[in-house]
Amino acid sequence: MIVKNKIVSTVFETASFLVSVIIPVVLILAFGFSLTTVEGSSMEPTLDGGDRLLTTAMTSEYEYKDIVVVVEPNDELYKPIIKRIIATEGQWIDVRYDEGLVYVGDSAEEMHPLDEPYIFSLTDREYYDDRHEYPVQVPENHYFVMGDNRNDSTDSRSYKVGFVDENYILGKVVFRIVPFGDFNIYD
Repeated sequence: MIVKNKIVSTVFETASFLVSVIIPVVLILAFGFSLTTVEGSSMEPTLDGGDRLLTTAMTSEYEYKDIVVVVEPNDELYKPIIKRIIATEGQWIDVRYDEGLVYVGDSAEEMHPLDEPYIFSLTDREYYDDRHEYPVQVPENHYFVMGDNRNDSTDSRSYKVGFVDENYILGKVVFRIVPFGDFNIYD
């Protein structure tokens, strides 16, 4: 009888645990949130390969510094990518490889270097297939995105990604779930 009670108790505890884990996950996914896994090193040091992120598609307003999940139908990557928004529609951007800095502004004449404490290193290696003649203006309903590891990131500088149409942003990263205890990515 004691063994039977112990088995029943163990089964009940296991079922309770699973329900307490599954119900929140189902609710999160049902209300416009999704889980994304980081692949590669293009967002280091902010995000590492294997990090699990909670993203939301419940916003359509993206701004500078937002980390977003993007899928482009014309890319050669064939999978979603995670990048940081650097410039929004109408803004001008200039990637100055000789200085290692990225400049953004509302006109080609009045741009300022971005304060980017989150980047891995200066943007000093010209991207091998950079498709732009800088400065360049971001088209309407588009974004210019870059990885935080600028010298190892396929992003808007590449013909594979280019300017990102807002319709191809799957969502904004809300916070990191794994590794545990390191949730905030917008410090």
